[in-house]
Amino acid sequence: MSSKYAIGIDYGTESGRAVLVDLADGTEIAEHVTPYCHLVIDERLPESGIPLGREWALQHPADYVEVLERSVPAIMRESGVDPADVVGIGIDFTACTMLPVDAEDTPLCLLPEYRDNPHSWVKLWKHHAAQDEANAINEIARRRGEKFLARYGGKISSEWMIAKIWQVLNEAPDIYEAADRFVEATDWVVGQMTGRIVRNSCTAGYKSIWHKREGYPSRSFFKALDPRLERLTETKLRGEVLPLGSRAGELTAAMAERIGLRSGTAVAVGNVDAHAAVPGTGAVTPGKLVMAMGTSICHMLLGTEEKEIEGMCGVVEDGIIPGLFGYEAGQSAVGDIFAWFADEAVPAYVREAAEREGVDVHAYLERKAAALKPGESGVLALDWWNGNRSILVDTDLSGLFIGLTLATKPEEMYRALLEATAFGTRKIIEAFQKGGVAVDELYACGGLPRKNRLLMQIYADVTNREIKVAASRQTPALGAAMFGAVAAGSGKGGYDSIVEAAAKMARVREETFKPDPANAAIYDELYAEYNRLHDYFGRGGNDVMKRLKAIRDRMRSVNETVETPPAVNS
Repeated sequence: MSSKYAIGIDYGTESGRAVLVDLADGTEIAEHVTPYCHLVIDERLPESGIPLGREWALQHPADYVEVLERSVPAIMRESGVDPADVVGIGIDFTACTMLPVDAEDTPLCLLPEYRDNPHSWVKLWKHHAAQDEANAINEIARRRGEKFLARYGGKISSEWMIAKIWQVLNEAPDIYEAADRFVEATDWVVGQMTGRIVRNSCTAGYKSIWHKREGYPSRSFFKALDPRLERLTETKLRGEVLPLGSRAGELTAAMAERIGLRSGTAVAVGNVDAHAAVPGTGAVTPGKLVMAMGTSICHMLLGTEEKEIEGMCGVVEDGIIPGLFGYEAGQSAVGDIFAWFADEAVPAYVREAAEREGVDVHAYLERKAAALKPGESGVLALDWWNGNRSILVDTDLSGLFIGLTLATKPEEMYRALLEATAFGTRKIIEAFQKGGVAVDELYACGGLPRKNRLLMQIYADVTNREIKVAASRQTPALGAAMFGAVAAGSGKGGYDSIVEAAAKMARVREETFKPDPANAAIYDELYAEYNRLHDYFGRGGNDVMKRLKAIRDRMRSVNETVETPPAVNS
């Protein structure tokens, strides 16, 4: 009997990667990465050059289809596997990444009459221009005593679906009216494969305020936001919501021919990247917190009941693993902060020294920073370069260094940034524990655990916990493949539950990162200082960060008026 396989595709912020996985033991047979041609569109629209507003982040839906057309054939060619032995396919996506489509499920940005309007395009997860709408949602929900608010840590994010839809309605009502539906990109791509769009319970629950037992918020709530939104969930958010592991449909003959698979191959409902990573690490029981570490971090945790946790991104029944409550928290910039420092803030002599050593700037800074002891530099940072997702849920916050002197070295600042992100993770862990959700073990996956050993040791020391690391280089894609196997079912050579699939296919590395007691003691002192800064600048003690942003925006608006034409509907 021939081996059976599944394909997992992980759609990230700048690229998509496909992995072909052996269902017997999770061995990754082949992988391929397709960079997005248009990357992140955050300054001007393609072709027309129409300028975007501040805090915008868009993408091109054609890039997502290109991942299917390039990466899937590539892994099939490399592996030599018979397409008949691929029983299922699953995908995961950054979220909330959403787009308006017409009645034929065509993205409005692909239609000539709408492509020059920025609101017709895909809004990436880190599109933060709907903050005013998010603020209004939170204020009205609090005033009305809406109980759903507690399930999201007390605040709905500007990154999520409802705030983004309301921004479209406020700034481009013609696009709102033209949209037959607003959908998550993960559901749209699944629809491209199967011929119909279905919504998945993960993004619906975490990003669209949907609840398994109660559905969406009431008509009266949406009417209180804006009378034009009263019937939003029945019209532009309509559609069946299916649980994770469900079969969304089967690969159409047309798509199968384009990507080199067999028509009729099972396609799982869409998923979120971090959430798919949980079964990819094997952490499918309560108390195991999974850190999906990359440009940002998502913290995923399973529990047996629904609890209210300050600043969490959401708690969704069956949201990660069927039968359990899935909790999500996160930090909106981690790897992005280190990249900013390496790209924008290091002096020329650091680049030259790294070049002489034949390493990149990150590796050079990591080596230099590793020679320092905790607290040796006297430098401390706040990790809010892209705002704070958890636990403050405030995109208007910004980064901070304190303790700089004329003797401060780049490696000291770099280490302070690594430490700041670890402090942010500890803050999230403590919020879960305070709320009554146990955190017994830490798991890490993603690019950072493989690239930066110092970072992982700092996380172990700051949290004073051992950290296990996923063996897979592409953990979300592996998890997506597992869900593809579940969509196929045991009758086709797959599995009947994600827990069963994880037991066979998930692995962690033998090496773990264990805390150093002496370092942990020093980090307790530094964390106390981080907490003071966190509450002073983040809880209203001093709103200087927001005042500086307001002055910046005012002055930029003056310059834009003088130098460039205004953005269209932005």
